[in-house]
This record gives sequence, C-alpha cells and structure tokens, in this order.
Amino acid sequence: MASESLDTPYRGGFAGREHVFALTVYFEDTDTAGVVYYANYLKFMERARSDMIRAVGIDQAAMLRGDGSAYFVTHVDIAYRRPARLGEDLRVASTVEQVRASSVRIHQRVMRGDELLADASVTAAFLDREGRPRRQPREWVEIFRDIGTKGQ
Repeated sequence: MASESLDTPYRGGFAGREHVFALTVYFEDTDTAGVVYYANYLKFMERARSDMIRAVGIDQAAMLRGDGSAYFVTHVDIAYRRPARLGEDLRVASTVEQVRASSVRIHQRVMRGDELLADASVTAAFLDREGRPRRQPREWVEIFRDIGTKGQ
C-alpha cells in the first residue's frame, strides 16, 4: 500500500441513489456500558451527509467563506431501534427525500449489516449569514434532485 493512501481520509460512495458511509464504533462513541451514546448517532449521520454532499461536488466550505451561507439542521425525526456496541462496523445509508428552494430533507439509516439501528429524517435549511432562509444555488438544487431520482 502506498504511503499517500494512508493519508487519504475514508470516503463513502453511491450505490444507485443511496450514499453509503462506513464507520467503526470507537470507545469515544460509547457510554460506560460500551453502547453507542444516543447523540453520537447524529454525529455519524452528520459525517455521512457531509461526505455525500462533498461526493457530488457541492463545496459548502467555499460558500461559507464566500457569503456566509450554509446548511443548518432545522429538524430531526429519529427512532432508535437497536443499540450499537464498541468495535462494531456500521454504515450510514442516506437518500434525498425532498428538495425545496431553501432546504433539503434526507432520510438516513444507521445499519449493522442488514439490521436497522437508527432511522432518521433530517431537514437542513440553507441560511444566510444572519440565519435567514435563502435559496440554495440552482445547481445544488439540481444536484439534489438528481441524487433523489438516481436508480429509480
């Protein structure tokens, strides 16, 4: 294995319209019983959403540096089904459910193999520097719509 590959962070990828992001549960993710702390599922999902957005060429950091606009999570509906434990390999599957002028809703599932551990619908609004909703760039809306219809 070339040394430069060891310096490259893991990136998820698409399988049809679903973005898949794999991870391992580390000690820092768990409570004293070795079970993933409930709020860490949200962190896993955030990493997966960020990776999905990066994978399709949306540069959130450049927009934030430019005019101060960014995506902010405004609503999460989550159901915890089964616990994940220290050392387990998980994956977060993300699909775009709905695209609006100033928001996107993404369905995310944390899985252990074929077993559903957490199921969530996350709405991210596109807000300006002052925290007011604004229209997403048109090309981003088109990208999200394309992701939402891939493989259908």
